[in-house]
Amino acid sequence: MKINRLLIILAFLSSVNTAFTQEKLSLEDAIQIALENNFDIKISRNVTEISKNNVTPGNAGMLPVVTGNLNDINRVETSEVDLASGGSRNASNAKNTNINYGASLNWRIFDGFRMFATYDRLQELQKLGELNFKLNVQNTIANVLTSYYNLIALNKQLEATQTALEVSRVRLKNANSRYTIGKGSKLELLAAKVDLSTDTSSLLVQQDLIKAAKVNLNQILGRSAEIEFTVADTIILDKQLNYENTKSLVLAQNPELQTAVVNQKIAELSLKEIKGDRYPVIAVTSGYNFSNSTSPPTGFAIRNNTRGLNYGFTASINIFNGLQQNRAETNAKLEIENAQFNLERTQQAITSQLLIAYQNYQTNLRLVTLEENNVEVAQENLNITLEKYRLGSIVPLELREAQRNFVDATVRYANAQFQAKLAEVAIKELAGNIQL
Repeated sequence: MKINRLLIILAFLSSVNTAFTQEKLSLEDAIQIALENNFDIKISRNVTEISKNNVTPGNAGMLPVVTGNLNDINRVETSEVDLASGGSRNASNAKNTNINYGASLNWRIFDGFRMFATYDRLQELQKLGELNFKLNVQNTIANVLTSYYNLIALNKQLEATQTALEVSRVRLKNANSRYTIGKGSKLELLAAKVDLSTDTSSLLVQQDLIKAAKVNLNQILGRSAEIEFTVADTIILDKQLNYENTKSLVLAQNPELQTAVVNQKIAELSLKEIKGDRYPVIAVTSGYNFSNSTSPPTGFAIRNNTRGLNYGFTASINIFNGLQQNRAETNAKLEIENAQFNLERTQQAITSQLLIAYQNYQTNLRLVTLEENNVEVAQENLNITLEKYRLGSIVPLELREAQRNFVDATVRYANAQFQAKLAEVAIKELAGNIQL
């Protein structure tokens, strides 16, 4: 039986066994599920919404503050009053009441332009939240792609292991037949049993790796780790990536670079806010109050009722605060300098990452072509060797060597495809345009 026939039979049996128990998870569906369920994305989305809600004139201190107030004070007291005319007035357990209520307004109309810098800073914080959300989305998609293609590579390796196992079964059956009729040695039979056991162990290990990879992908998708599924069987590579074009995209839209730029703007706006403390603060005040008080008949008035409007303004300026203003401005300038250093460092790091990823991408594309040819040669060699073994023209050791060569070539080919895809994903993630 040819090896390609064995593969067809094994693939058919595997598909029949899993068709009724496992869902077929496409890459598009996996990414969609992750974008809906992934906890990092959910948290990042809420943080972004918070930063958006914070961008209001009121939060920047531009709007007036209106306060309602109510005071109700009651006293019970006993008093004795001697009058200048010689008489006296006495009150026992007399009740005094004093009620005040009204509304007051305070509106800061000038604070050295601090409120405008604060509003601009809130807008930059909103941009920062949106960039962090975009970065989380990009990272999540990259993780889904990596885990998904890793499963495809593991399945390819599993197919090679299953083929090796089937060949070992054929060899054991042949060795047992030869030993039974007296044409083969017991040593040959025992060696066939050992090799079959080794291949069975390799199959179990490979199946365990696939189960663990599925659990990991389910975790990224934010769903139950016990959900069973199958994935596609092909890794499709994008072989058209250009370094210079990608570098331009990286410098223009990489989320980490954009974050560093926004952080620099935030640092500059913080300095503007601090410098605002050098200017006077002017606020207008107003209010309408009602007051009602009662007292025992020991004085000149037993009830007082007033109401009215008050208005005015307040002004203050920082003359000297122990050189705290100079210290705050100096530190803010250092923060701006650090933000610039961080921007340059981030740009340097990302450019280096891009160069390394692109080199890996090119190397693994060449390896894919090389290992694809190796797989074809190794498969043809195994087919011929297996036929010769059945005819008895070669020793089992040659069959075992051809078997190992086929498995190793298939594993290398799958790994080369996977590593090329990883480099491709890394490049697109750096460029901020990762997609299917």
